[in-house]
Amino acid sequence: MTATGVVGALDIGGTHVTAGRVQLSSATVEPDARVRLEFTRGTTLLTRILEAADSVATPETRRFGVAAPGPFDYDAGVCLVSHKLPGLYGINLRRELAMAVGLTGRAVSFLNDAEAFLLGEWWAGAARGHTRALGITLGTGLGSAFLEEGRFVRSGRVPADGALYTLAFRGRPVEQTISRGALLARYGAGRDGDPDVEQIAVRARAGEARARRVFEELAADLGEFLAAPLEAFDPTCLVVGGSIAHAWDQLESTLVQALATCRPLVVARAVNIDDAPLLGAARHAADSEVNP
Repeated sequence: MTATGVVGALDIGGTHVTAGRVQLSSATVEPDARVRLEFTRGTTLLTRILEAADSVATPETRRFGVAAPGPFDYDAGVCLVSHKLPGLYGINLRRELAMAVGLTGRAVSFLNDAEAFLLGEWWAGAARGHTRALGITLGTGLGSAFLEEGRFVRSGRVPADGALYTLAFRGRPVEQTISRGALLARYGAGRDGDPDVEQIAVRARAGEARARRVFEELAADLGEFLAAPLEAFDPTCLVVGGSIAHAWDQLESTLVQALATCRPLVVARAVNIDDAPLLGAARHAADSEVNP
């Protein structure tokens, strides 16, 4: 893609929305045009999303790309999430965003958040230069995306829609073993006042055996779970993102060892761990303009 200009981008999560302006020529998020807004009581999610978009919109912003979790009608721009994003179910975000930033509906595009993450890393991060790549996001759930020559693979050699979270692991839904909640349960946390992933990682770095063990176990389980999908898709790059990937120093060694037979395979943490979904959403929006 040789397009230039500025694209607005949104990354909608379960507790916040992040917005940024992406320079297409350099594949970067403008450092002074990035905002993260938390969802707070008394403020609707839609209001926060529109505020975030408006904060980075300029007259030069011709398109907006949005990374959002499923289920979602990405073609229509309609949210179908009923649990993670209360109040957004059935809302036509394309129409609302277009009106908020002064664009036509055709100028606003949507992409699954895990796919946006991998596209961003393929464009300007750890998966750059790879023909086939698998991206996973470790956080509240287990997000995933498969990419071949810049196009998403959603069937055939991969699970339906490229969604690894739909698979079972050791007879249970995989997210019961590989997710933020599973890690906290292993550590014995999860109640108000208990440490979260970030605090457990600090304890692991300080040498606490229990904290180190839960990350090692998560990485070992992840490697075991990914063995079959990796064999079927045969990528040359596995890029890991999501909130748990901030503790990459506690995961990398065990995960690489668990995947030692999957060669040649580059196993890497996302280069743009926080901005990759914004970059991918913007790239998708720009591509949509070139190939409507």
